Amino acid sequence: MQNLKLETTSDGFAILTLDAAGQTMNVVNDAFIADMEEATTKIATDDSIKGVILTSGKPAFMAGADLTQLVQGFGTLTKAQAFAFSQRATRMHRAIEQSGKPWVAAINGLALGGGFELALACHHRVLVDNPKALVGLPEVNVGLLPGSGGTVRLALLVGYKTALDLLLSGRSVAPAEALKLGIVDEVVPADKLIDAARAWLATDPDPVRPWDVKGWVPPQKKGLTVPEDSAAYMMAAGAIAQKGYNTPAPQAILSSVFEGQQLPFDKALAVEGKYFAKLLTDPVARNIIRTTFISKLAAEKGARRPAGVPKSEVKKLGVLGAGMMGAGIAFVAANAGIEVVLLDRDVPSAEKGKAYTAKAQAKLIEKGKLSQDKADAVLARITPTDDYALLEGCDMIVEAVFEDTAIKADTTRKAEAVIPSTAVFATNTSSLPISDLAKASQRPDQFIGIHFFSPVDRMGLVEVIMGKQTSPETLAKSLDFIAQLRKTPIVVNDSRGFYTSRVFRMFIFEGVAMLEDGVEPARIENAAKAAGFPIGPLALLDEVTMELPVKIVAEAARDSTEEENKYTIERGMKVLGRMIELGRGSRKAGGGFYEYPAAGGKRLWAGLAQEFPVSEAQPDQEELKKRFLYSQANETAQTFEEGVLETPEDADLGAIYGWGFPAWTGGTLSYIDTVGIATFVEESDRLAKLYGQRFAPSAWLRAKAAKGEGFYPAPGQAVAKELTSA
Repeated sequence: MQNLKLETTSDGFAILTLDAAGQTMNVVNDAFIADMEEATTKIATDDSIKGVILTSGKPAFMAGADLTQLVQGFGTLTKAQAFAFSQRATRMHRAIEQSGKPWVAAINGLALGGGFELALACHHRVLVDNPKALVGLPEVNVGLLPGSGGTVRLALLVGYKTALDLLLSGRSVAPAEALKLGIVDEVVPADKLIDAARAWLATDPDPVRPWDVKGWVPPQKKGLTVPEDSAAYMMAAGAIAQKGYNTPAPQAILSSVFEGQQLPFDKALAVEGKYFAKLLTDPVARNIIRTTFISKLAAEKGARRPAGVPKSEVKKLGVLGAGMMGAGIAFVAANAGIEVVLLDRDVPSAEKGKAYTAKAQAKLIEKGKLSQDKADAVLARITPTDDYALLEGCDMIVEAVFEDTAIKADTTRKAEAVIPSTAVFATNTSSLPISDLAKASQRPDQFIGIHFFSPVDRMGLVEVIMGKQTSPETLAKSLDFIAQLRKTPIVVNDSRGFYTSRVFRMFIFEGVAMLEDGVEPARIENAAKAAGFPIGPLALLDEVTMELPVKIVAEAARDSTEEENKYTIERGMKVLGRMIELGRGSRKAGGGFYEYPAAGGKRLWAGLAQEFPVSEAQPDQEELKKRFLYSQANETAQTFEEGVLETPEDADLGAIYGWGFPAWTGGTLSYIDTVGIATFVEESDRLAKLYGQRFAPSAWLRAKAAKGEGFYPAPGQAVAKELTSA
């Protein structure tokens, strides 16, 4: 057995240790299940073994299923095959329960998903008292549900209300809460873990689970005839509906728990397995897993890092500009152990930027997530100044001054007069072409764009932009710096607006185009949220200010030829112009599309109906959702065609983590593949005829559709066979 070690002891209590060969983490896959089947059979048939302690030889107990294996089977895996895969793991857990021997899970670290399902199949659970030893069933976060008994056992163990809270939120809990909830039986210090497990076995516990006792009755055999239960399930269904209908996993979890509480145990497991199979073969799970897990992890491990360049580390960072963006960059860098020189036009401005870190830390200290000593150490790493001479010795500069080419050029020249010749100079800009900004640099090969998202300390994505002369070494150093900050990078090529800003604008402008078309404002906002966007475009424009997109569009028209200008806006500028004219350009200005009463809250401005009359005939919500999704997906396809984007993974990561494109789609290019590229082109033509040329697919996209060529490789048959192998 390559994934397990079975040790028999003189007291008759065997120790079964999870220890996957060549892996840093134990995961559920075919090889592991095969080894568990073999070990369980040995244990059940060995009369010398009185009980089993199940633990791990790795720092964590066990993670969930091998998601890479699961997602690669999409497209070739049938529901029957997915069900068979689920049932094999389910049978493995049932073999533990029905082995005739008591099993105790000695959980020495993190146990999530399939790892915690394994622990639930044991008769007793002892968890190490370590805040990093999180336990839970987070499958909903990747579009799935626990597929080997998790929904059934958890609901029987702690009741359906607590189970639904954990399953639908996908949250993981630390030891103290796990014990309080009853999902573990004991919490003990690390050096007492095995002793506590052995002590429980020494009590000669009954190895028969309650649901295997003859005459056992399911807890909700009466179904919805119990008023309290009926009300609870209806409330849960309403809460799911309120969050949107795009992700099928929450509804499947609710149904699995509801049905499982009324059925004999093994039938409940079969029902859960069928829901799991339905989700596993649904494109939503594939999309979520591929982008938010596989692609994200690959990006963070350096998928786009040029090979052959030695690893580097930033020890001293210069941040030019102490506004909100610069202050946030200084905070995350100091938090990563980097010495930071925070420079602004005068010392009070720089001090104000440093105060951002102190304010953010105070909130963490208040929540008990940060000690005062550690906070003081981080704050001490930031040196506020107006003196460029202090930049001497910096490994890297991140310039985050005002979005003006002349100001950025002056800042670049002053900094390069001081910093080492080996230092990387990065400009944080959301739209200005990097190659143009690099003209002010003496070393354009060491000049790069690093676009952080605001607020920097909460947004994990960083868009790295290659200028025309940026060297591979500069890219590698920049990606190493982003890895130090523990953020997720995407790499794109130079163009006005690059990728994220260019496509994000399609969301807000589509919203104002709808308003110009006579669509009800509330209908616009609700359609965006129903599609899965975190906020409606009108509310978002109030926050970012309407002057900003208007300014960017105007600058693009000024600095580009008509052929080069990708920022031409087809519809919506009239709306923004009128709102600015009315003095309603933002929330900060006192109000925009919304009113903000002094008492709190917000409501759509009553004057919108007068300024932008509503049409008598209103489009249905699905049409509006499609306009939002298609406009952004089509623009992404154009950036890919132009070479701004080089990989679909960068496109999808940027969409989800950059501006909140709905996660259920997997991102803008995954959305095209999910719809089907031929269908996407056909529907885009329909939308273009109705609403404008921004929806029109290019000749390049039409050619891809004609060949049936999506953005990701077609699924392979081999993985499907692997998932169902015996």
